[in-house]
Amino acid sequence: MAKAKRKAGGKRYRFSFGPWNISEGADPFGPPVRQPIAFAKKLRVYKQLGFDGVQFHDDDAVPDLNDLSPNAVLKKAARLGRVLADEGLEPEFVAPRLWEDPRTIDGAFTSNSPSCRKYAIDRALQCVDIAAELGTNNVVVWLAREGTYIREAKNARLAHDWLMTAINKMLGHNPDLHLMIEPKPNEPMDQAYVPTIGHAISLAYLSDAPDRVGGLIETAHAKLAGLDPSDEMAFALYHKKLWSVHLNDQNGLKFDEDRNFAAVNLREAFNQVRVLEEAGYGSNGEMVGLDVKTFRTQKQADSAAHLANSKRFFELMLQKVRTFNRKAEAEFIKDRNYEGLERLVIEHLLGVR
Repeated sequence: MAKAKRKAGGKRYRFSFGPWNISEGADPFGPPVRQPIAFAKKLRVYKQLGFDGVQFHDDDAVPDLNDLSPNAVLKKAARLGRVLADEGLEPEFVAPRLWEDPRTIDGAFTSNSPSCRKYAIDRALQCVDIAAELGTNNVVVWLAREGTYIREAKNARLAHDWLMTAINKMLGHNPDLHLMIEPKPNEPMDQAYVPTIGHAISLAYLSDAPDRVGGLIETAHAKLAGLDPSDEMAFALYHKKLWSVHLNDQNGLKFDEDRNFAAVNLREAFNQVRVLEEAGYGSNGEMVGLDVKTFRTQKQADSAAHLANSKRFFELMLQKVRTFNRKAEAEFIKDRNYEGLERLVIEHLLGVR
């Protein structure tokens, strides 16, 4: 990824989250349980918690953008960019929200309707412009409704061609754009296109600018696909295409829970931090995104505790990674004594050795 390396003496691991991660607690089965927090107040929380980056959807950055002229949208985005700079915050990326508008009911880039596909592409191009005004060339595409409820509803071969058309139009719109595909196997679609990072990277190589297309891996999304998140990260890192992460946790193959990072499976969390650390993740400006959800039961005053906790858990796990006995590990591997290696790992995580 063509990004400037971090400054000497700067922090290698910088953290980000999106304003949606401080929520009112509504879910499909119940209304909000907390009062909304103004966006300006959320921005102040970033630095209080030790975060440096802000993730955006396009309409987080510019609310009601469908009701504004293109010029007005860009003016509002530029104004927000100045606010971020004044707060000492960096916009990590912007993502077009292509799953709530009525024109995306049947998908966005892969809708069967040509007019709806055009709307999705136009909004994605506007998102690229919003990102530039905020001060970032990073755009994330989460393919939320790109898929089917039943296989016969769409021609998957054509759908992937339409998806590639959208990606190439975005790349052509801004020659400095870095596009990150965030895969997910299901939800809200029953069966989603591009369900894993392998699918995303294959699209990257087929695009008009393979060096400008990478991926964002979310822990829970990998687990929903029945895959190990650290292996998915390793695959993307091997291809030099892991440009952001959404760390969280997941209690089984159900809906996307966005639990606190390391809250469910400490060993999986250890291996995620380990693969990032060993590959030098963060050295080129990549951020550690924490896409975690406040418990519905959390009181108003502590509605950002989950973010502080997840950051703390990452940092504690980083200590575990850095203090792991690599000499003993190498000896167990050389002797093919994987029972001994497993004991070494578990005892280390339990603080025994």
